[in-house]
Amino acid sequence: FKVAIDCIILGFDKQELKLLLVHRTIEPAKGQWSLMGGFLSQEESLNDGAKRILFQLTGLEDIYLEQVYLFGDINRDPVERVISICYYALIKLEDYDEELGLSHDAHWFPIKARPELIFDHEQMVDAALYRLRRRAGYQPIGFELLPEKFTMKQLLSLYEAIYDRDFDEGNFSKKMLSLGILFKTNEK
Repeated sequence: FKVAIDCIILGFDKQELKLLLVHRTIEPAKGQWSLMGGFLSQEESLNDGAKRILFQLTGLEDIYLEQVYLFGDINRDPVERVISICYYALIKLEDYDEELGLSHDAHWFPIKARPELIFDHEQMVDAALYRLRRRAGYQPIGFELLPEKFTMKQLLSLYEAIYDRDFDEGNFSKKMLSLGILFKTNEK
């Protein structure tokens, strides 16, 4: 069997969470929407393989990357037995190399309006969103999707997009400020 790595690449456009998808270039399911992925080489670790795949598609290094789950259903790939390790990455859209992405036929989609995905990629996205939501509840990883300087309103919009629900603005601000991780700049 083969070992694959599939990457769920997430970005935020100040209003909604986005997912980067590619058109699959090989059969089966050629031309359908897919996560970016590839096979692990014998000479690389899982994390190095995920970093390689992300760099090939985005041109970015040193981005937030987390392993989500191992997908190993016997029939997950109709051609051969493939075990896939799923990762998610958080990238700032302004850092993304649009030309490089287009060379891979990659396109951003709102997470809530994504097209149908091949094989078990939908399950992978759901698992990554579950992990992101859990992690964002106790660790400020959402900041990876914002510029260095941002407003409280932008932070609120990000967390509403991650959790797919509205928060009370006053309570949210109070909670975030109580963590002691934000610095007021007095800039407009």
